Amino acid sequence: MLQGRKTLINIFILGIGFMLMFTAFQTCGNIEQTVIKSFNSSEFHGSGYNSMAIIYGVFSASNLIAPSVVAVIGPQLSLFFSGLVYSGYIAMFIHPFTWSFYTVSVLVGIAAAVLWTAQGNLLTINSTDSTIGRNSGIFWALLQFSLFFGNLYIYVQWHDKAHISDKDRQTVFISLTVISLVGNFLFFLIQRIEPEAPPSEASESLLPGDNSESSSVVVSQSLSTQALNAFKKAIQLAMTKEMLLLSVSIAYTGLELTFYSGVYGTCIGAMNQFGEHAKGLIGLSGIFIGIGEILGGSLFGILNQWNRWGRNPVVFLGLATHFLAFYLIFLNIASDAPLAPEEGTDLRSFIPPNVNVALLCSFLLGLGDSCFNTQLLSIIGFMYRDDSAPAFAVFKFVQSITAAVAFFYSNYLLLHWQLLIMVLVGFVGTLSFFVAEWLVVSHQRNSDYDSI
Repeated sequence: MLQGRKTLINIFILGIGFMLMFTAFQTCGNIEQTVIKSFNSSEFHGSGYNSMAIIYGVFSASNLIAPSVVAVIGPQLSLFFSGLVYSGYIAMFIHPFTWSFYTVSVLVGIAAAVLWTAQGNLLTINSTDSTIGRNSGIFWALLQFSLFFGNLYIYVQWHDKAHISDKDRQTVFISLTVISLVGNFLFFLIQRIEPEAPPSEASESLLPGDNSESSSVVVSQSLSTQALNAFKKAIQLAMTKEMLLLSVSIAYTGLELTFYSGVYGTCIGAMNQFGEHAKGLIGLSGIFIGIGEILGGSLFGILNQWNRWGRNPVVFLGLATHFLAFYLIFLNIASDAPLAPEEGTDLRSFIPPNVNVALLCSFLLGLGDSCFNTQLLSIIGFMYRDDSAPAFAVFKFVQSITAAVAFFYSNYLLLHWQLLIMVLVGFVGTLSFFVAEWLVVSHQRNSDYDSI
């Protein structure tokens, strides 16, 4: 009973720490391209889209070394030091230089891989087979609240700003840096959990940094061999028919992650037709994205436990939701909005620009994203229960690679071309998910028949 209470407290601390960190970081990502356009400095020539492309590109490659880092220094210190890099990225905007901007972008990509590996490690250590679903839900909900609080702060600060001054920028980023650092130091409150029974070989690998004799043996083994074996296993899983099918859906989540977390907010802030409150609407848009994520994650997490109709209806709902959002965005937002200068764009699309429609689209983007992600996590966790670590490494690799590509082309493509790419990939990804789900269900039925 006492052990269970301690692990639940650890999950809440982990979730609140991530909520504070990503309240700062996701807010930073949402506004940075708009902020960069307002810099009055001839020394700075960076692009927020390029920065995010670098972060996600390095993140994907760094998944290969992250398990070894966590094994050496333990998950708690991994979270703290990775979090410091995130805080450094945010603090860089207080007085930015081009060289520091791109240098820290590379470091954040490495830190992201270590951070999420350590997060999964701690979530596993503090969970049992019967509590892993509950604990994952608690962590997800707390993490998604970061979209709400951070963007609410931006809306309050900027709702009446037609131009972002240096003082406005510094005030916001100093505050975000402090919030991020508070989240980092919360990780030290996570209590150490001792295994109640002698761990198996599999569970020993989930306890890096443990001072016990068994963990010392694990850590003393060749980390390069462990990393190589994990890499080989990930490659094997990536080549399976089911994972190849799911990779198209995963790639789509990377594209739309880029769009809702970086591009769409920039588009809203660039629309002069929205009046002097356009910059503040960036924060309000993020709030509605967060509401959609929280609502969808909670609702579909519950429905997934029943699994009466399978995963396909939820994924189809996500596609329909996103297609509706893309169509309304196409009608409501000017095509040059992603590339507009700091002064914004005076162009209009096919209907008079409407703030309510823009915010409805934000909600639909968050809701649709939760549809895809909850079902992908569910099906991958079900199919690769015994190889979850390399399977989710493939998931993160594919998602971060496509996010990097999307952030790169966001520098050059008009809005309607970006929407077209997501429509095509989303349609093919949904069909491939349907086939993968059918293969899983067929295999499960055959297994049930063989057991009978």
